[in-house]
Amino acid sequence: MAMDVEPSRGEIRWMGRHSEWAVLGSVRSRLVALVIVMFIGFATWGMFFGPSGAQSERAAPLAVTVEQNASAPDPASTPTQATLAPAEDAAPAEATSVDGLKISSQFWRRAGLGSNAQVTFTLRNGNDYAVKDIEISCAFTRRDGSHLTDRTRTIHDTVNMKSRRTFARLHVGFVNVNANKAKCSLIAANRI
Repeated sequence: MAMDVEPSRGEIRWMGRHSEWAVLGSVRSRLVALVIVMFIGFATWGMFFGPSGAQSERAAPLAVTVEQNASAPDPASTPTQATLAPAEDAAPAEATSVDGLKISSQFWRRAGLGSNAQVTFTLRNGNDYAVKDIEISCAFTRRDGSHLTDRTRTIHDTVNMKSRRTFARLHVGFVNVNANKAKCSLIAANRI
């Protein structure tokens, strides 16, 4: 009977091991719950804060393309500039004028440790006026054509009227190491 009332030393060890396993199981379940909560938190944070910058980078060239295409409709069916905006608001619309500009040849290479992109291209200005502060956007893709990233750069140089200018090894920014192709396009330029 004494053995039933007081446990022997072997039983205490067994109970100790059992309670250790119970504690370890409790710690494991808490760690798993913590990892799940952290994952949900990061996913929520990514939904609210992550894609907005990436979408705005990609949306900028598309918005300009739509604006360029929208400037070509029939003048008889569109309202005049005076009805659309006051004179002081018309100046920013001039900043996006890239009608006579064209990128004639372009290629890119890696620099640094392979994550920097340097673009070389020739810009032709067919306008009767010079342009400055030229903004370009370069889209980088994989071999299979899937999109990786967009980088935008403003060139604070002048291209004279009816001329061309080559920009060699212009640092565009950091790119994914899987990028194999780049396509640069004009977004905006200021008329001089």
